[in-house]
Amino acid sequence: MRNRVIIGGQWGDEGKGKIVDALSRDVDWVLRYQGGANAGHTIHIGADKHVLHLIPSGILHEGVRCLLGGGMVVDPWALRDEMIGLEERGFRVRDRLFVAGGAALLMPYHMRMDELREAKLGRHGIGTTGRGIGPAYLDKVQRTGLRMGDLLLPTERLERKVIDKVLSANEVLGALYQAEPLPARVLAEELVVLAQTLAPLVVDAHLTLAGVRAGSESALFEGAQGTMLDIDHGTFPFVTSSNTTVGGALTGTGLPASALGHVQGIFKAYCTRVGNGPFPTELLGEPGDRLREAGGEFGATTGRARRCGWFDAVAARYAVEINGLDGAIITKLDVLDTAESVPVATAYDLDGVTTEVYPTGGEDLPRCRPVYRELAGWRQPIGSCRDLGDLPAPARRYLEFLEQVLGVPIVGVSVGRDRAQMIWTPTGVSG
Repeated sequence: MRNRVIIGGQWGDEGKGKIVDALSRDVDWVLRYQGGANAGHTIHIGADKHVLHLIPSGILHEGVRCLLGGGMVVDPWALRDEMIGLEERGFRVRDRLFVAGGAALLMPYHMRMDELREAKLGRHGIGTTGRGIGPAYLDKVQRTGLRMGDLLLPTERLERKVIDKVLSANEVLGALYQAEPLPARVLAEELVVLAQTLAPLVVDAHLTLAGVRAGSESALFEGAQGTMLDIDHGTFPFVTSSNTTVGGALTGTGLPASALGHVQGIFKAYCTRVGNGPFPTELLGEPGDRLREAGGEFGATTGRARRCGWFDAVAARYAVEINGLDGAIITKLDVLDTAESVPVATAYDLDGVTTEVYPTGGEDLPRCRPVYRELAGWRQPIGSCRDLGDLPAPARRYLEFLEQVLGVPIVGVSVGRDRAQMIWTPTGVSG
């Protein structure tokens, strides 16, 4: 089996957790390479619902090993709680989960700074999850942050190091936000206790992934968020603080480009985004509410209602091109079961000029208005379909049209929230 990178093709929340779960049962490793606990990957297995924020979805398959890569920011308190939650449900975690020593530690002061900064910005905020992701990455690039490898230090050195970091953060909290200081010694003592649980997971990722590099072990790379939230290539400044695109899979794991294999994008059959920022196909009012309710579009991490709109083929083609996707997987097709018609934005109207080119200039996208091609709806449930031939003809035509505008084969289609509700189409839907 060739290795495979799974990337969100839109603004996140595309259903990557379910797809990674489905594809990871036959691999040796599932590698998470960026982001932190701001991700929310939901997997439905029968009546059970599993929501994962840090640990890759592959942990739900016995025998699969999982790594949190050095490109991540890891909240150790959240990681401990997630591990305990999985173990209480009967999943074996501790001998299958590893964390790169170079991954940044996300501390309580990062979350406090995140919350206070958003509050200070008010209506000009970017709509973060408040999980401290941006401040943690800031400490990383400033070379001032803690790393998971620090949990291997002797107790006194770790305690002293944490106290120094918290005291420095308190100075910033007081000077910028007039906020109360955090208890440095208490946090240091808590992290020392956490280290007893988490230090055994910390590894040298370069050595640990030697088999993947050599080709003797297989890997599935699990991305978080989506292409349009990439710090360099997304809708800046309304983006996350890491590289959600294909480059992040390399820098976030330390593996070479030759290890990537297939690069496949996950796209909802429509679009959603959480937080602020331009969203050309957004449906406001009752149409947006109806799509939100049908899709259960509420954030797994924050519970916030997602903004909803029709499929944006202009942004999707951009995602295909910058990631070099060789396949696409469409999720939540069943959410459109009741729609009389299904519009797809095939171009933008930008100041009276029609363009099929995604504008990367920050001032252009908010002025873009979608130019739609309308397709017929299928008006019947598809959740029991397991083969392309089972789908109503209008649903197949919709998929064929998406494949045409994306320019890559659609290799899978999700027709329900359960892990079994999939149609696999390895050669695409048009052939």
